[in-house]
Amino acid sequence: MNIAAKTARHLLEIKAVKLSPNEPFTWASGMLSPIYCDNRIALSHPAVRTFLKQCLAEQSASFGKFDVVAGVATAGIPHGTLLADALGKPFIYIRSSAKDHGRRNLIEGELQPGQRVLVVEDLISTGGSCLTAAEAVRAAGAEVVGVLAIFQYGFPKATRAFAEKNIYFQTLTNYDVLVEEAARIGYVSEQDLNTLRKWRENPEAWGALYA
Repeated sequence: MNIAAKTARHLLEIKAVKLSPNEPFTWASGMLSPIYCDNRIALSHPAVRTFLKQCLAEQSASFGKFDVVAGVATAGIPHGTLLADALGKPFIYIRSSAKDHGRRNLIEGELQPGQRVLVVEDLISTGGSCLTAAEAVRAAGAEVVGVLAIFQYGFPKATRAFAEKNIYFQTLTNYDVLVEEAARIGYVSEQDLNTLRKWRENPEAWGALYA
């Protein structure tokens, strides 16, 4: 079993990912979805946490040399910290917005102009939060080598957004691998698998059927 399938299976086993094709979840954006992902749950499972840390460390090598690991607030912070610790590298994190008091920091920690930074996020949907974080790193005079996350939905919108910003990204696993693994272990039926695939092809149209 490869890393993508192993990661997917772990996330399903600890219920960090939940699939509900017939009773969809409502995301903060208002979109209806048959999947809900919260990779922070992995932090409460030492064996899975260690597995993810090791996988992130291995995959980080695909970004070449970098000086600093940056976590995206808030869910990317713990996984980024684990990765930085595994690699023995400095860690910073990027807020969603600057503080309204004190030094009004957007970036917490020490970042020097010219340093090469790997941005870490827990999951990628549209890519908005991590691309905003990457822009903050660039605005500080540092270089973004890319974005590394645990999971992605594989939306074309995200792929286009990263391409427009000229930012390379990788994830440990993705939606397509996860639903196939869910069917393999009996988490969902073959009929449910078809429903899940249809959502991935056109989330908006799929959600309209349940609205």
